[in-house]
Parts: sequence; structure tokens; C-alpha cells
Amino acid sequence: MLRSIQAQDHMTKNPVTVKADTPIFEAIQKLLDRSISGATVVDDENRVIGVISEMDCLQAILSGVYHGDAGGKVSEIMSTEVETGDPDAGVLAIAQQLIDGHRRRLPVVRNGKFVGQYSCRSILRAVIEFAGKPQAPQGH
Repeated sequence: MLRSIQAQDHMTKNPVTVKADTPIFEAIQKLLDRSISGATVVDDENRVIGVISEMDCLQAILSGVYHGDAGGKVSEIMSTEVETGDPDAGVLAIAQQLIDGHRRRLPVVRNGKFVGQYSCRSILRAVIEFAGKPQAPQGH
């Protein structure tokens, strides 16, 4: 059987998202609860409007503590220049895009709507699956 190397077959279809008006501490808690390093920011129509990372959150907390106003909304710290991944791209093209952009994740957009996310981890899993190599047990 021919195994797929289309990236969309390996994207995360329901990744964590936050809204621009989400409190920063709530966004941090989501990242911690799901053990992820970032999330896509979407509007009410599920369009990508930004991304937020652990580093964004850490910088906001440090700045807030220094200035005595820790907190705020995701909109205040999110990156709005968002590169997206093509839903019809191959695994190697997405891997190259992640490497070239020094990114850990790429939101995937189809017809203007957020439909999933490529991550370094999902692409690595796709490569292992395609290569037919056994996966090591979790946690090793």
C-alpha cells in the first residue's frame, strides 16, 4: 500500500486556539495544560489573526512585573505577521518552510478559514511513518 506524504494528512486538525481578547494568564494556562509551546489566534469567523508563543507570554510577564502591570490580553502580545502552510503541500515542502522560517508551527488555512496546524512534531511523525521506521515508546 502506498503511504501518503501529503502534509494535510498529518496536520493537527483541532489544535489549541485562543481569541485576541483572551487574558494572557488564561492563554498561558492553555499552553501549560496541553504541553504545547504556542497557539494560533483566531477571530469569531475562525480566520487566523495571529499566533502566540511561550516566549511571547514570558516576555509579557517579565515586562508586566517590571512595570507593575502583569496581565493583559493576547492581542497585546501576539504576533500578527503570520506565515501559513499550504493545505495541499507535501511533507518535504512544509518541512522546508518550517526550517526556513525558524518556526515550530504553521497554521493551515483553506478558503480563508483556519483548518489545522503543521508542527515540527507532526512532520517528523509523518517522515517516520513514511520511512516505515518503528516509533520509540513515548517519553524516551
